[in-house]
Amino acid sequence: MADCCGPKGEKFDVAVIGAGSAGFSAAITAADEGARVALIGFGTIGGTCVNVGCVPSKALIRAAEVLHVGQAADRFDGIEATSQVSDWAATVQQKQALVDDLRKAKYSDLLPAYDAISYLEGEAKFSDDGTLSAGGNVIDAKKVIIATGSRPALPSIKGIESISYLSSTTALELETLPESLLVIGAGYIGAEIAQVFARAGVKVTLISRRGLLPEAEPEIGEALTNYFENEGIEVVSGISYEHIKERNGSVILSVQDKGVTREISSEKVLVATGRAPNVESLNLGLAGIELNEVGGVKVDERLRTTRENVYAAGDVTGRDQFVYMAAYGAKIAAKNALNSNPVSYDNSAMPAVVFTDPQIASVGLTEAQARQQGSDIRTSVLTLDNVPRALAARDTRGLIKLVADAKTKKLVGAHILAPEGSDSIQTAALAIKMGMTYEDLGAMIFPYLTTVEGLKLAAQTFDMDVKKLSCCAG
Repeated sequence: MADCCGPKGEKFDVAVIGAGSAGFSAAITAADEGARVALIGFGTIGGTCVNVGCVPSKALIRAAEVLHVGQAADRFDGIEATSQVSDWAATVQQKQALVDDLRKAKYSDLLPAYDAISYLEGEAKFSDDGTLSAGGNVIDAKKVIIATGSRPALPSIKGIESISYLSSTTALELETLPESLLVIGAGYIGAEIAQVFARAGVKVTLISRRGLLPEAEPEIGEALTNYFENEGIEVVSGISYEHIKERNGSVILSVQDKGVTREISSEKVLVATGRAPNVESLNLGLAGIELNEVGGVKVDERLRTTRENVYAAGDVTGRDQFVYMAAYGAKIAAKNALNSNPVSYDNSAMPAVVFTDPQIASVGLTEAQARQQGSDIRTSVLTLDNVPRALAARDTRGLIKLVADAKTKKLVGAHILAPEGSDSIQTAALAIKMGMTYEDLGAMIFPYLTTVEGLKLAAQTFDMDVKKLSCCAG
């Protein structure tokens, strides 16, 4: 790698601020377009996903799933299952080894393959005339792409900054399991981590104002709440926070629950109430780069900021905070920066997955979103006890919900709650992207005894009772 500032006097076509998934995507795209690129990193190379997000969390989720299945088998055989993982530290160390290997293979080891990319280290910031510097040295670049990502955000609870709390980052680094864990926030991060620790033998309480996965379809949130409670996770919702404090080695959260003050005590507390864009150190306001209503960098459909020749992509924009959307947006930003803005950002068929068990996978609009747009909407809901694959697997937890325009019959949304449901959502994404109707989807040939066949059955459910169909009846 180069030193903090690169060769003196070097000029660049594009400077990319941030060396995570979005930054690397932008830099590689620009280099492939023939540009000379400055890739500016600050902190650990690789960003959130590989270091503290997707990779470590999914590794521990899989480990917890294996443990859960093993404990269920022990109970079935009449053997007493252990209360906690016998060697959680080894599990975490294996996770970290995977993270280290992937960071090396997918980030640091890639740099020598791109002669057009100079990797510079230093905290980047703008001056009032738009000049960019890193580590106190001016970066001479015609275009700039901001891709600085995000970090865990703190909720507005009195006393939160004075206690020892875990974030999604530090929780995944714990080598010793606590006896109990309070998870504040029931979005996808809180839900995934709560289930991991519960399956590892920790007593988990999951608390939020609006319920489990409030942005999901209500049928899915309600069903997953039941599954969590069946695993021993206490789900508390419909509350308001009063204050939080530490007392005698425990964390005490006071809430208003149905008009009554209630205290919830736990050995550790995890704050999982969303993520905040990393913008503070960039001096954006000084350079005339505006922020949006969620505190991210404001961009248009071409990912242009409010300052000419400056673009932004990924989590720093405060929207679509998924690693694949960061990489997608960064590629568009780079192409637009170098080619007079020909490409628009399109998230209309963006799939999203929550890696709980069962998994939640969705694409397009929810029923509520579709109705808010003024459309006349039809929906179908199919429980997994109508899907032969689920019956054969002896696991009928979950459902499939489709949302369609009542007049055109076109699919506008698909939502799946199923074990390994993530593997089916791309079929629905393609159907929505191609403008298929639910009749089109229901008439397609699907392989028998697969989870994805549930999409066909859910599409047929708009106009018929699939319980009256024989196996494989088209």
